[in-house]
Amino acid sequence: MSTIGTFSKTGDGYNGTLHTLVFSVNVRFTAIPKEGDNGPDYRITAGSMEIGAGWKRHSINNKPYISVKLDDPTFVAPINGRLIDLDNDSAALYWSRRSDD
Repeated sequence: MSTIGTFSKTGDGYNGTLHTLVFSVNVRFTAIPKEGDNGPDYRITAGSMEIGAGWKRHSINNKPYISVKLDDPTFVAPINGRLIDLDNDSAALYWSRRSDD
């Protein structure tokens, strides 16, 4: 997995930077009221543009993380990742390429 973002916790989510070789953009995860069982727990924005959503999940080892789906017209395909808390104040967004095997 590659780290594509670094974030700080806020009162209602996370603020940070999403960065790749092509771009670097400030991003905000904002907690939202859950609508139904499958609705997201977070709205992800870059400025005023919504670029994705996040869902609270637990790993096999019962560690919490946020499953992330990002999309933009410039992407070849949506980006899936995991936002994982590193400590009480910070988190990292990890991405890995989906295998078609």
